[in-house]
Amino acid sequence: MTRSSPDTKELIKEYRKIKPAIKKRLSEFRSFTHDARRTTQDDLFGELCFCLMTANANALKCDEALKALKDGDHHIKSCSRSIRSRIKGRVRFHNKKADFIVGARRLFQSGRGLDVMSRIDRKDIISTRDWLVDNIKGMGYKEASHFLRNIGLGNNIAILDRHILKNLKRYGAIERIPTSVGSRKVYMDIEDKMRRFSKDVSIPLDELDLLFWSLQTGFIFK
Repeated sequence: MTRSSPDTKELIKEYRKIKPAIKKRLSEFRSFTHDARRTTQDDLFGELCFCLMTANANALKCDEALKALKDGDHHIKSCSRSIRSRIKGRVRFHNKKADFIVGARRLFQSGRGLDVMSRIDRKDIISTRDWLVDNIKGMGYKEASHFLRNIGLGNNIAILDRHILKNLKRYGAIERIPTSVGSRKVYMDIEDKMRRFSKDVSIPLDELDLLFWSLQTGFIFK
């Protein structure tokens, strides 16, 4: 933390105030991959669709778009054209993102339908994230991290969106906000700095992520 950074006491105070809500939300994320009775492969793919749509877009609007897709299972069976019509007006670059969803669906297709978990190594989430970025068109490190967190497998990775980066700079964890966090090197460098800051303030990384998001937006989402 730099000398000009604000005192972390207020940050820790806010964390203690909303800590139960943060933990509850993270518990809901974990239920995706820890409660087989509740979650289907289609649900997991839905979260992946949501994260693909969030690039340069409003998360609440993307959630609306996902609901529109899931109403009728369009995310798992419709063509790009049909998907476009359902996400248009809610998601930026809806034409490209519809194509990204269909492309990702082909990648996870198996004889039994969709099989998202077969591509995820629970013991090596960093390598899994690299695989997602390398193989899914439209998915960068932020979106891949977001997806893994939203299915309960992201406790040690960061979702470096503008809300998080703004707060990392505010508290002196980084000196400046980079023009892009698209490269693996830049992303992992900032992620390591966020991990160190997380340890300094004794707030788990995934909880710090939701805390920063809440500070910027006023609520805890996903």
